Amino acid sequence: MAQAAVQNEPVSVNLRQVYDVLLHEGLTTYKTKYSKAPLPKRVEAAKLDARSKKGAVFVVRSKADFQTTGVKGYIVTSKETLLEDAPGLTHFTPNVYRQYGYTDEARRMVRGFEERNLLQINTFVVDIDTRKHTVQDILLTCMDHSIGLPTLIVASDRGYQVYFALEQPLFISNKNDFRGLAVAKRISDNLKRSLKDVDADMFCNDFGFFRLPKASNIVFAQLDHTYSMAEFINWSTRCDDSIERPLFVVPTKLSKASVIDSEWFQALVQAVDVKGQKGKIGRNNTIFTLALVCFSEGWDKARTFDFMDEYNSRLRFPLQGAVLQSILHSAYSGKYKGASKEYIEALLELHVYNGQSISVNVGRHVWYKFKKDREDRTRSHYDEWEQDIITYITAENNPSEPFIWRTQKDMCEAIGIPQSTLNEVLKSSKKLLKTVTGKGRYAKTGWTTVHLFIQHVMQLLRATKAKYRSQLIQMIHEWTEELEQLGGYEKLMTYLDQLIFNPIDRIRIEKSFEESG
Repeated sequence: MAQAAVQNEPVSVNLRQVYDVLLHEGLTTYKTKYSKAPLPKRVEAAKLDARSKKGAVFVVRSKADFQTTGVKGYIVTSKETLLEDAPGLTHFTPNVYRQYGYTDEARRMVRGFEERNLLQINTFVVDIDTRKHTVQDILLTCMDHSIGLPTLIVASDRGYQVYFALEQPLFISNKNDFRGLAVAKRISDNLKRSLKDVDADMFCNDFGFFRLPKASNIVFAQLDHTYSMAEFINWSTRCDDSIERPLFVVPTKLSKASVIDSEWFQALVQAVDVKGQKGKIGRNNTIFTLALVCFSEGWDKARTFDFMDEYNSRLRFPLQGAVLQSILHSAYSGKYKGASKEYIEALLELHVYNGQSISVNVGRHVWYKFKKDREDRTRSHYDEWEQDIITYITAENNPSEPFIWRTQKDMCEAIGIPQSTLNEVLKSSKKLLKTVTGKGRYAKTGWTTVHLFIQHVMQLLRATKAKYRSQLIQMIHEWTEELEQLGGYEKLMTYLDQLIFNPIDRIRIEKSFEESG
């Protein structure tokens, strides 16, 4: 069952179950030494643990432990340790790392939290660095614009972190140049884009440190709501299609000109009022991006340092020398192939553009999208068929009732959709609703959308006096009992609950539906 906070208060949830869902079998169940668990349980758990490779997560006790010279924290290899230490911790890496250690003899500074060192990805996390949106706002945005409801929402000092957990972990390997990691990063990016209406941090580290879920900060939990990797990939592909984003990066020899001489690079080098703030990329990302270009152009490290040191000295708010060295070390570590086109465009948007258009190329790659036009495809994407159905129902709808009444054959002929495809769309859609009344020759099939159904209920609520409220609720209950529990059913019931029983949410939902037309 889902649990959501009232006025953003923590919800009651079993923390052991939370860590089981988030970490899967990535850590051992109990400590190898000094465990407090009974011996029979430890023996049984050890047998299960031996079936899969184990790694570690990194934890810190304070946000101040994230330092310019590294991360001050420690390594956790068992769920038992994490449960015991949770009250004194603030952040952890919910995704498990393969190799781990410390950089100093005192064992205070940890190492190993690099993307290519990931053993398994357990969850995607979206950071929302503001409290101006409520938990309900975030949930509605997840349902309307993202893949669906999250598994967890954790409150932070200034906002929330939204967890979308995988049913089974995605194991990362170096096969095919870490293709699995590239796919996961694209999914993470699309999740962040889908929650932009609630101010998701687009530039938050995909698989870094996040708030550790604790009894005091979990404000929404639906632990059985997880997603398969196939669901994430299919959803992410539809997101890419909708914004016509490239699916592949193809090497090309089209451009031999130096990127350093390009208009965008020179414009960025001339930008001096670059500082940045939480949720917006600034000096560090700018210098890192420029250094990556220098690296890919074949400059040696000393030459790039001199160049970046000169640029840093021109900034209104220059970085400290040690930070500059650290950024340069990362850029030349060999872990990165080159500058990200999207980061470059974001930097230009924030710190350069004054109405002029600057094209961006990174020299060695051209982005191609391999996709035919809809009329050339033998099977249209289900989301396109879904929109066709919604358009038809909306056009045929009578304001006096929520449903239009058509046989399935009539629907298929009107829209031009195969019956098998219609059934598949109904199974996957979270926007369509269907009901069948009567039997045999007297049976009637009603079709509507979540939006039209809610719109009709709102009209009735406004027109009905208080003394008839209970009858109206009973009538709505009878309607919903007849509905088939397709993908849109859960979304509809959530809206209805807020409309009928929560006046504040009702006003906000009514306004949202009026604005959406």
